[in-house]
Amino acid sequence: MEAYLADWFSLIVRWLHLITGIAWIGASFHFVFLDNSLETPDEDKRKQGIKGELWSIHGGGIYNFNKYSLAPPSWPANLHWSKWEAYTTWITGTLLMIAVYYLQAQTYLVGVDKWIDDGGIAVLASVGFLASGLAVYEVMVRSPLRRMTLVFVLLLAAYVAVQCWLATRMFSDRAAFLHVGALLGTIMAGNVFLGIIPTQKRFVAAVQAGQTPDAEAAAFAKERSTHNNYFTLPVLFCMISNHYPFLYGHELNWAILIAIIAVTAYVRHFFNLRHRGTVNYWILVRAFAAFALLAGCLGYERLTVTEALPSSGIDEVAALAVVAKHCQVCHSASPTQPGFAAPPAGVLMDDPAVYLQSIDQILTAVNTGYMPLGNITGMSADEKALLVAWLNAQKSTL
Repeated sequence: MEAYLADWFSLIVRWLHLITGIAWIGASFHFVFLDNSLETPDEDKRKQGIKGELWSIHGGGIYNFNKYSLAPPSWPANLHWSKWEAYTTWITGTLLMIAVYYLQAQTYLVGVDKWIDDGGIAVLASVGFLASGLAVYEVMVRSPLRRMTLVFVLLLAAYVAVQCWLATRMFSDRAAFLHVGALLGTIMAGNVFLGIIPTQKRFVAAVQAGQTPDAEAAAFAKERSTHNNYFTLPVLFCMISNHYPFLYGHELNWAILIAIIAVTAYVRHFFNLRHRGTVNYWILVRAFAAFALLAGCLGYERLTVTEALPSSGIDEVAALAVVAKHCQVCHSASPTQPGFAAPPAGVLMDDPAVYLQSIDQILTAVNTGYMPLGNITGMSADEKALLVAWLNAQKSTL
């Protein structure tokens, strides 16, 4: 019953995280598009303090968006604040991290041959990784470096790259990618909570008190919002990365993650420029070429490994030992792997006569690295090669 309730909790929190994340990222995309698409208004509107305007059509209606240089002549009765989308996304993401990784740390957070091999310490390291990551970003963004755009971007990119490497050394491969996404998400939420909303509150207070708002502080808040905008696509990739073990399970997973984050942020740059009226399709061409190159390198590597597999003289006893060590510990009537009360998806691998009927699915799971899940049993490359070769040999006889 405890495992059943935990599954429901995970489902509900994951669902809410997805919903609130869509709302937050949608709002970010909308306002960045709006800000980048503003056109110079006519003389009458400029006299009213309007800096830019945008006409658009949506859902059968015509909309006219106006942005004031600082504040409107008269204060609106209702002012919408975009903050709860960010807060609820971070809160539900944290709850999901607790449900999946902290409460099952030894199974999902601790990895084979990583710096940390204790579940409790891994949880503390996770909290420290996220908290220190946010602290370092805050130091960087509050320093004079932010005024040197190119230098700041390069330092921020280098910092994110180091965090990608660090996460893959500390946590299981599957958890590492998600931790980088959680770090970027925490920085994004921190931008809202620590920078954007406090600035907006001071802005409103100054206007209502008849004072001139701090234009420099408002520009700084916009910079934070821009940083969040460039983080969105990398975070979305990290959120879905646990479905792609051939990426997070690779020995150079940290380099793959850095490459994908860089390319997706670059793609976001294309849309930001496009909203300003600058259409540079070469950005998309370069991004596609980078993805194609990455896929080609990984594909060639897999092809050479497949060609190197033994075609004869396979040690069946050794192959069955691999199955017992890395498969049956979870996929049996009474799993011995910590954290599993029942075989995942109800799949049993106690009897070869039964599981070999699903040999294609097993080969796909092993070849892609999807199984063992997060490689929690520590299957080596040699063991994987032996198992794949034996399964292929069995397949040819069926």
